[in-house]
Amino acid sequence: MKRLDGKTALVTGATSGIGQAIAIRLAQEGCNVAINYRKDPERGDETSELVMQKACEDVNACGVRALPVQGDISQEFDIVDMVNEVVSTFGHLDILINNAGIQSEKPSHELTAEDLDQVLNVNLRGSFLCAREVIQHWVAHQRPGVIINVSSVHELIPRPRYVSYSMSKFGMQGMTKTLALEYASRGIRVNAIAPGATITPINDAWTEDPEKQAEVESHIPMGRAGTSDEMAAAVVFLASDEAAYITGQTLFIDGGLSLYADFQEPWSA
Repeated sequence: MKRLDGKTALVTGATSGIGQAIAIRLAQEGCNVAINYRKDPERGDETSELVMQKACEDVNACGVRALPVQGDISQEFDIVDMVNEVVSTFGHLDILINNAGIQSEKPSHELTAEDLDQVLNVNLRGSFLCAREVIQHWVAHQRPGVIINVSSVHELIPRPRYVSYSMSKFGMQGMTKTLALEYASRGIRVNAIAPGATITPINDAWTEDPEKQAEVESHIPMGRAGTSDEMAAAVVFLASDEAAYITGQTLFIDGGLSLYADFQEPWSA
């Protein structure tokens, strides 16, 4: 039996990178998947087709469905409509993956309020509003549920020139723990994963330059960047009943990056 047979999940920012890998793995475990895209229906359709191809040798006999759903995670009304569409289509929603995220590089003293709001509105405010909507559904119907927030090692490690991104991920840690505590008695589990350096489109600036990639990987104790599939595997575990006694936790998937990598070789007495 697949670990998520009969479940339905909503994955935000699911048309590329970690989000797409998560959607595929969820479907492979028997889960119906709602594929959130922001504005391009073709990307939503392409990802839905890819999910089905990867999940099923015989699409007609597969037993899972992939549904593209439009929604700008920075817009409250889009989030409300998106969750309602998923529930209306599948009859229930069991798992939320808050994956949608953006980042912006700029010296902190040059950051405008608009720059700050743009990142926080997607990464933190939008993730909370998605969580709020699914929790309302679960509470109203007395159902358990699972939320997994895709955070970052930068909820722990400061990241100069990316203060808005770091703020959003530090905030996501607080949101994860608070919601987990508040709703534990209702059977609602809330956890997070914290990817380290990962080969995804959002990191093209260094993944497509061998010298820059080597520089990034030189700081990772395991000596390499992670993959989207490795992040997705952890999400599937946390979403399943194998993690039924885990809530309020952040699982770091970073090749040891958060282990104070500069201390790998002793440099003090």
